This record gives sequence, structure tokens and C-alpha cells, in this order.
Amino acid sequence: MSQYDVFVKMVEQLILHNIIYECEKQMKTMTLEVPENIKLSESEIKFYLAAKMYQDGILSSGQAAEMIGISKRSFIERLGQYDVSVFSESVEDLINDINNA
Repeated sequence: MSQYDVFVKMVEQLILHNIIYECEKQMKTMTLEVPENIKLSESEIKFYLAAKMYQDGILSSGQAAEMIGISKRSFIERLGQYDVSVFSESVEDLINDINNA
């Protein structure tokens, strides 16, 4: 079990209905209240948020991967599950991705 998996398990045990995520480099810690009828795990919600922020150009793929504690490669490989393309829609987005990697 990786350190990330151990961390996620600890958080799930301590907080039943809130999502907390923490990243090492210049990241904020946030608590998110999620309705009980949302049947996604903490890691699924974090990935969904990171994928959306990547899609909207707020995060690079490297930043998004770091935010959720997985490798950049794993993040890119899973994007399709959330209907997010790995390819930017514009040259400017691609340049931003490269600069923020």
C-alpha cells in the first residue's frame, strides 16, 4: 500500500462526509461538504475536480496529478474516463501546459 493510499484511508476514517485534500507544493488544504446522495469516493471526487480544472486550463497535467497524489502518467491515462481530452484546444493552452509541467 502506497503512502497516498494510507493517507486516503486515514482521512476516510476521520471524516465521514467531508473531503480533505492536501498537496505538498504551494497547495491549499480544503474541506468540501458533499451531499450524501453523491456515491463517489473521495479519490473519485478529487480526480473529477482535478480533471475539470485541467480541462478548463486552470491546472497543468502535472499540477493536477500532484494535487491528487498520482503520477502525471496515471493522470493522463485516466482522463478519458472523465471525457477530458489530453490535447489542449488551443496552442496557447498547450504552451501553458508545457510551461507549468
